[in-house]
Amino acid sequence: MQELAKTGEAIGSTTKKLVKTAIVAGYLKSLTPEEAQVASVFLSGRPFPVWEETTLQVGGRSLWQIVAQLAGKAEDELTAAYRQHGDLGAVAGAVLPHRSESNLTLLKVQEAFRSIAGARGPSAKAALVRELLSRVTPLEAKYIIKIMTGDLRIGLKESLVEEAIARAYDSPLSAVQRANMLLGDIGETTVLAAEGQLDQARMRLFHPLGFMLASPIESPEQGLSYFAEAAVEDKYDGIRAQAHICGGEVRIFSRTRDEITESFPELPPALAGIPSDAILDGEIVAWEYPDSAQEAKAVIDEPVSDGGEVKAQNLDRSRPFSVLQQRLGRKHVTDKMLRENPVAFLVFDILYADQELLIDKSLRDRAQILDKLLSAERTVRDFAGRAAGAGEQGKLFVAEGQQISSAAVIRASVLRATSADDLELHFVAARARGNEGLMIKDLNSTYSPGKRGKAWLKMKRELATLDVVVTAAEFGHGKRIGVLSDYTFAVWDGDRLVNIGKAYSGLTDAEFLEMTSWFLEHTIEDQGFRRIVEPQIVLEVAFNNMMRSDRHESGYALRFPRIIRLRPDKSAEDADSIETVREIFEQQR
Repeated sequence: MQELAKTGEAIGSTTKKLVKTAIVAGYLKSLTPEEAQVASVFLSGRPFPVWEETTLQVGGRSLWQIVAQLAGKAEDELTAAYRQHGDLGAVAGAVLPHRSESNLTLLKVQEAFRSIAGARGPSAKAALVRELLSRVTPLEAKYIIKIMTGDLRIGLKESLVEEAIARAYDSPLSAVQRANMLLGDIGETTVLAAEGQLDQARMRLFHPLGFMLASPIESPEQGLSYFAEAAVEDKYDGIRAQAHICGGEVRIFSRTRDEITESFPELPPALAGIPSDAILDGEIVAWEYPDSAQEAKAVIDEPVSDGGEVKAQNLDRSRPFSVLQQRLGRKHVTDKMLRENPVAFLVFDILYADQELLIDKSLRDRAQILDKLLSAERTVRDFAGRAAGAGEQGKLFVAEGQQISSAAVIRASVLRATSADDLELHFVAARARGNEGLMIKDLNSTYSPGKRGKAWLKMKRELATLDVVVTAAEFGHGKRIGVLSDYTFAVWDGDRLVNIGKAYSGLTDAEFLEMTSWFLEHTIEDQGFRRIVEPQIVLEVAFNNMMRSDRHESGYALRFPRIIRLRPDKSAEDADSIETVREIFEQQR
C-alpha cells in the first residue's frame, strides 16, 4: 500500500498527462497480475470494481470523527486543516501521528474494504475503519481515505489508467477501453491485458454502460449545421434510464449508473416479456394515462413507421418533472404513489440485443432493431407474476381497481427536419407538450458511451430567470480550495428572504475571487466550510424548471440552476419575490 501511495504522490506532482501515464504503467508492471488488478481499481478512485455495485456505506462525518480521534485534534483544528488541503484524505495525511512504515499490502486493504462493506451498522463499520487507519502510515491513510471517498484528486482519471494498462502490457488502447466498457471492471481488464486476452471480454449485463451525451445548441440553424440527416425527438423532462433485460430479470439504472429499479416497480413487468436479452436507453417520464385500459389502447398505440418517420401520436402525455420527483429515491413505492404519479419508459435507443453489442451500428440501424423488438409479441407480468396480457396489452398501464398491472414502454416518437423552420416548429410543439425541447441526432452516428459530441444535439431554453440574493457561500474544492464559490440564494417573501436554490457555476475565476474577498469581509456567521453573509449581492440565475420542495424555506427548488451574471446594478430590495416564483411554477404546470 505504501508503494501505491508513493505512486499517487508522484502522479499528483505533475500536470503532464504522458508522465502520469508512464508512472502508472511502470507501477503496474512492477506488480503481480493479482496486485495489478487491485491497484488499477484503486487508482481509478474506487474501492471496488464498478460492476459489483458494492459500497462501503461509511459517511463523510464518520470518517471525519475517526480522523479527529486518531489525530487527537479538536473540531476547529480539523476544519482549519480542511480549508488548507481541500479534502479529508489530504487532511489525514497531514494530521495523523507519524508512523515510519507498515506492512499492509494492496490485497489486505482490499480485504479490509470488503469487511467494512459487509459490516452491519455504523458503529461496526467505524470500528473497522478506525482499526485499518490505526495500522498505516499517514501517507497510506491519505490514499485509503481518498479511495474510500472516491476522490483521489491527483489528476488521474480512469481513462488515463486505461492508457497506462495499454502501455504497460503493449496492448491497443481501443482494446483496453472496449474490454473495460464491457466488463465494468478495470481490474479484470488489467489481468486480461497482462495475459494478452483482451479479445475474450464479453458484455456483462446488469452493469450499466456509459450514456451517450448531447451537446447544447442555441438555435435551429445550428441544429442542422453538423450533419445532413437528422432524427428529431422531444427532449423529455424526466430522468435518463438504461434498462437491462435478461432471462425475465430487469434492472434499471440512472445516468449516474445507480440502480433505480425499486423506485419504479411497475416497469420491470412491462419490460420482462421482451423476447430477447437487451439493453435499452430511454427516459422515465411522469405520464398522463387515460382513465381506462380501453381508452389507453386507443391512445397509446404502437408508433407507425412511414418512410422512416415515426408518427408522433404519443408525444402529448408527459407531465412535469415535479410529479416524477416524488418517485425518486423511494425504496418503497405505495399503491397510492403508483396511482397518483404513474410513469412511462420512453425508449429511444438500443445498445445490446440477441447477444450482440450494437453500439458500433448506426442510429438508423439501431432504430430498426429497436422498432422490431418493441413491436414483437410479448407477455407482461403483473407484480404477483401472473400473466397480464400479451402483445399490445404489454404496452399499457392498466389499473384494475386498486391493482397496478403494468406501465407503458413506448417507442419514443421520431420526426424529421430539413430546415431551421421545421426545427423551430417542432421545438414550439415540444414545449407546448410540457417537454424541455428537442434532441437532434445524426442518423449515421454510432453510440459513444460516456461521450459528448456533435452527433447528438440538444436544443432547449431556460424556463425563466430570477434575480436572487446570496445568503450563504461555501468554500469550493480542487482548484477552488480557499475560494467561496458555492452560493445559496433567496427571494423575498414579504420582508424576509427565503432560500430557493444553490449554484456554483457561471462566474469567471476572477469574479469568484473578487466575490470571495467581499464575502469574507461581510460574513455574519462563520460556520467553517460555510459563511452566512450579508444579503447584498444580487445574481441573475437561470434554470430548466421548478418544483415544490421542503429542502428550501421558500417551498420551491430550481432544477439545474446556473448563474447568468452578477447584478451590481440591482440592490437586494430589487430581487424577485415569492409571488414571481409561484407565477413561474403555475405557468410551467
